[in-house]
Amino acid sequence: MTDILYSGYIVAIFGLFILMSAFRILREYERGVIFLLGRFWKVKGPGLILVIPVIQKMVRVDLRTIVMDVPEQDVISKDNVSVRVNAVVYYRVVDARRAIIEVEDFEFATSQLAQTTLRSVLGQHELDEMLAERDRLNDDIRTILDQQTDAWGIKVANVELKHVDLDPSMIRAIAKEAEAERIRRAKVISAQGEAQAAGKILEAAKVLHQAPEAMQIRYLSALHDIASDKTTTVVFPMPIDLMKSIGDKLTGKDES
Repeated sequence: MTDILYSGYIVAIFGLFILMSAFRILREYERGVIFLLGRFWKVKGPGLILVIPVIQKMVRVDLRTIVMDVPEQDVISKDNVSVRVNAVVYYRVVDARRAIIEVEDFEFATSQLAQTTLRSVLGQHELDEMLAERDRLNDDIRTILDQQTDAWGIKVANVELKHVDLDPSMIRAIAKEAEAERIRRAKVISAQGEAQAAGKILEAAKVLHQAPEAMQIRYLSALHDIASDKTTTVVFPMPIDLMKSIGDKLTGKDES
C-alpha cells in the first residue's frame, strides 16, 4: 500500500511538472512559432500560451529592431582604390513564421548577405562617391537587402556606412591632389582678376584719350598723392604729351 501511495505521489509530481512546463509567457515584443509533430501549426503570443510537451515545440522570435554591426570589408573601388569599409544595419522580423521556416538562421544569413552586398555595391562606385555620396549609397544597399530578405520575413529599415578607411599612402595622395586643386583655383581666380583689371584700365585709357581735361585732373591727383607721401625722394611725373612737345621743339632747334 505504501509503495502504491509513493508511486502515486511521483506520478502526481511528474504530472504537475509537465503541466507547469506546458505554460509559456511571451513578452509584448515576442512571438512563439509552434510546431505540432514537426509541422508548422500557428504563431502565438504575446501573453500566456500553452505548449503541449512532447508533441509540440515552440521557437521564440524577437520582433524588436536588431542593430547589426557589419564587420570591416576590403573593397576595391571602381577607380581601383583599396579601402576598408564597415557599416551598421537596422532590421526587424515582421513575419515570425517565415523567419523560422524559410531560413536556418535569419540573423547569420542577414549578416552574410549584408557583407556581400556591401562589397558588391561599393565596388561599383569610385572613391569620391563613397566619401561624398554616402546617403545615396546607404539607400542603395538598404534597398537591395530589403528585397533579398523579404522572403525571410525581415524588413531592413536602415543601413549606415560608419567608416571608409584609406591606406596612408592614399591619404597623402588625396591631400596632394586637393592642394594642387586649390592652387589651380587660386591661379584661375588671379588670372580672371587680372583680365578684369586690364579691361577696366583699357576703358579708363579710352576715356582719358577722349577727354584731355580728364588726363590733366588725373595728373594733378597723382601730384597730390606724391606730395602727401612721407619720403625724401620725390618722383615728378611728366605728361607724355608735354614730353613729346618738348622733344619736338628740341629736334626742331637742332635741325635749324
